[in-house]
Amino acid sequence: MIGVDLGGTKILAGAIDGDLRVHSRAQRAVGSEDQEGVLESVVSVVEDVRAGTSMEVHAVGLGVPCLLDSDRGTAVMAVNLPWEELDVRSLMSERTGLPAFVDNDANLALLAEHRAGAAAGARHAAMLTVGTGIGGALLFNGALYRGARGAAGELGHMVVDADGPPCQGNCPNHGCLESVASGTALAREALRVARSTPDCGLGRALQDGRTITGALVTELAHDGDTAARDVVALIGTRLGVGIANLVNMLNPDVVVVGGGVIGAGELLLAPARDVVAARALPPSREQARIVRAHFGSEAGMVGAGALALEGLGAASPWPSA
Repeated sequence: MIGVDLGGTKILAGAIDGDLRVHSRAQRAVGSEDQEGVLESVVSVVEDVRAGTSMEVHAVGLGVPCLLDSDRGTAVMAVNLPWEELDVRSLMSERTGLPAFVDNDANLALLAEHRAGAAAGARHAAMLTVGTGIGGALLFNGALYRGARGAAGELGHMVVDADGPPCQGNCPNHGCLESVASGTALAREALRVARSTPDCGLGRALQDGRTITGALVTELAHDGDTAARDVVALIGTRLGVGIANLVNMLNPDVVVVGGGVIGAGELLLAPARDVVAARALPPSREQARIVRAHFGSEAGMVGAGALALEGLGAASPWPSA
């Protein structure tokens, strides 16, 4: 199977076997393409993986950062991509010549983690995928919770600051968790620090002409730059506010954090746990584990492969709660 994780800034695809092992990978940046351009980039990455693997490919699974009509396989609206009312499932099948299965990207990240990762064995779980934006997924009684119309789980758009900054992309809200704790917010805060503190590692990187990205901030933080570590901790603290809300509302067994920003590891998660310990109510705060995704930033891709694998069978990979 080929699993594809479409994000706000990149597409990651891989050949996934029945044990959810990745045999080959391909990646491509998402630029300023229009709806058709993004679709063509996805198809191109699928073809790159097919050309680079000796595995027989029977289907393709695609995770999309969109509000999704799962019955029709249609991307209704995306916050960080120019997709609206796009029949993704039919178009992917038509252009690749393969059966195609589509779901929200965070749902698929949780699918991978529930099948063989950090949420294995959990009955109640939440997942946050922290990248360009913040995606979310919920597991109740061992089944994905989709809501009345299939649009549940937009955890990145819970409001954590009523007077906060405007959210990004097509979101009309202010003070969303995504606006203050995403990879985009991490880069923005790091750029502010780099400009105001030129003698820190971030400041020197900016003076050297490097673009201040989340990946660079994480790299410098792991290298010991105090300013970069402080920025990561700030984002972790804000993330912890959102997680405390989830813990209080849902009483999950586990909250899994994935996405590109999870490369910061404990530099991000330790401050988040401290906030949850201070803000969440008992007994939920003692019960809920807050852990890094086992599959890291590849959880969505692996979950997309699992969706394709299970989608070819008779049973749905996602019974509805």
